[in-house]
Order: sequence, then C-alpha cells, then structure tokens
Amino acid sequence: MKRAQRFIIILGIVSLFADMTYEGARGITGPFLFMLGASATMVGFASGLGELLGYIIRFFSGYIADKTRRYWFMTFIGYIINLVVVPLLALAFNWQVAILLIILERVGKGFRTPARDVMLSYATSQVGYGWGFGIHEALDQVGAILGPLIVFLVLYFKGGYRAGFAFLGFPAILAILTLIFAYFLFPHPRRLEIETPRFVRFPGIVFWLYIGMACLIGAGYADFPLIGYHFKNVALFSDSVIPVLYALAMSVDAISALLFGRFFDYYGFRIMMVSVVLSSMFAPLAFLGGVSVAVFGVILWGVGMGAQESIMRAAIARIIPSDRRGSAYGIFNMLFGFSWFFGSLLMGILYEVSLAVLVIFSVIMQLLAVPLLLEIEKRV
Repeated sequence: MKRAQRFIIILGIVSLFADMTYEGARGITGPFLFMLGASATMVGFASGLGELLGYIIRFFSGYIADKTRRYWFMTFIGYIINLVVVPLLALAFNWQVAILLIILERVGKGFRTPARDVMLSYATSQVGYGWGFGIHEALDQVGAILGPLIVFLVLYFKGGYRAGFAFLGFPAILAILTLIFAYFLFPHPRRLEIETPRFVRFPGIVFWLYIGMACLIGAGYADFPLIGYHFKNVALFSDSVIPVLYALAMSVDAISALLFGRFFDYYGFRIMMVSVVLSSMFAPLAFLGGVSVAVFGVILWGVGMGAQESIMRAAIARIIPSDRRGSAYGIFNMLFGFSWFFGSLLMGILYEVSLAVLVIFSVIMQLLAVPLLLEIEKRV
C-alpha cells in the first residue's frame, strides 16, 4: 500500500507543478491577447475552441491508450505539449501565434489526461478509489492556487506579462522532471492494481447511466467566470476581491476532494447524491444573494467542484475493468466536456434574459442527476 500511496503523491506533485504553470497563465492570457490586439471575439473563440478540442481529443487518446497500453508515453507527450507552450507565450509577438499556443496547451492536457488517470486508478485500487483521486485533486488545486499568486507577484513587481509567462517555465520544468522521476520509480504501474469483483460490463447500462448523470451535472454547473461576471455586473464585490473568492473556491475544492473521496470509498454513490444536492444550491445563493450569502454560494460551488473532480474519476475506476478504463475516461471526458460547454453557453444566454430562469435551470439540471445515481447504486 505504501508504494501505491507514493505513486499517487508523486503524480499529484506533477499535477501541482503543472497547474501552477497553466493556471497561472490562464489568469493573464486575456489581457495579454488584448495587448497584442486580439478582439474579444477572438479571445472567446480561442478559449472555447481550446477547451472543446481538449475534451474531444480525450475520446481518441483514451481509446489509443487502451489499444497500445503505452500509458507513460502518452502521458509524457501530453504533459510536454501542455507545459512547454506556456513559457513560449513570452515569445509570441502577434495574437495569432499566441492563440495557437493557447489552443495547443488545452490539446496537450486533453491528450494525456485519460492515460494518466488510468495509471492513477491502478494505485487507487489499494488505498481506496475516492481517497486516491481525492489526494491527487487536492494537490492539483494547491498548484491552481499558487500559480496565479506567482503571476500576481511578477506583475506586482512590474515584470509584465512576458516575464510572467517566462517565470512559469520553472514549475513546468519541475513538473516534467518529477514525471521522469515517477517513471523510473514506477515503470509498470499496472502492477499496483488490485482486481475487485465489482466491475460492470463496458459499455453497458450502468456506464451510460453514469454518463447521463455526469452530463446533467456538467450542463447545470455555471463556470466561475460567469459568477465573477455577475459579481462585477451588480457591483457586489470589488475587482480585487473576486480573484480572492476564486482562490477561496479552489481551497474548498481541495478539502472537498479529500473528504468526499474518502466518504465515497465507504458509502459509494450515495455520497455523490449528497454532494449533488449540496452543490445544486450554489446558483441561487451566488446569483440572487447579497454579500455574505454569495460568499456561501462560492463555497458550495467549490464543494461541488472538489466532489466532481475526485468522485467522478474514482467511480469509473471502481466500475470499469482496467483494460477498458482509457476508453471509459475518454468517452466520459468528451461527453462531460460537451455538456459543460453547451450548458455554460446556455446559461450565459439565460443570464441576459433572467437570473431567476438561469438559477432554476442550474438547480433542476443538477437535481435530475439524483434519480440516475439512485438507479446506479441499485445496479452496482
């Protein structure tokens, strides 16, 4: 079990450094593109297309990972693409090149995610699927908090956007070096797997019920940029406070991932129902409440994010045989990404129509996942 824990923590440290790199960059890509002369339309196009391609490519990379079993190779390629392009943004002197690099960063992440999650699933079988993925998500979120803070310090000391991108090359190098270290320590992570008799047929009714449940949650979960836009629009918080609220949400995300991950190992899909009911309440609080109520809504948003990132990946590892997990993660990520993308687009439109309608849509879509979870619980 100690070897499995060590492997999870080392991959978690890889994710910590990786998140420092690209989450730090994402906070300044918008104003950087503005400085280069890109229009708001092109900024939105680059962000949306990058995310969409990142989710689509997971379907194919997951399938290839299962067919070739070259999980390390695909993980390395994905991380290298994902991370190297960030410091290269410091050398982008027109918005077209910058947008290409931003899209490549998302593609790299999409390429490596299924293969990495399969390797993680082998180790989590020893320590508990929920707890293992919860540890990984918690470390991941530490990086998501530190990265933007690093960029803030660079900008505070008048370093500029290019200096910020260049400085993010350091955690990128550390991420790749840690990944190499993990490979030499654990060249065959498949040997960490403990087979259990709880697997279901893939693809089968349980898997598709699970996908349907995840898509409902994804479609109803508002992105934080929309929440932040609302706070700015109604002058609920000052500009400087909104990033602090996001950091608060990421901190709650990390704690939630550990707690709900551990509970999932003991209570199964029932604890996912609890997380869905809790997080479904973030929309009315964040979009309709005053200052203190909105802060509580942000906290619940973070609770839901942490539960999703730990339990959703853990559940696939728990119910899908190891030789089909790459494909399962690929299908899951692609369809979840599509539902999140189109749900976010619809909620952006609804925001212009009626806040009440947006909130009702968000709450109903998430709560519709509960009956599917009840059915899944009966079948596994």
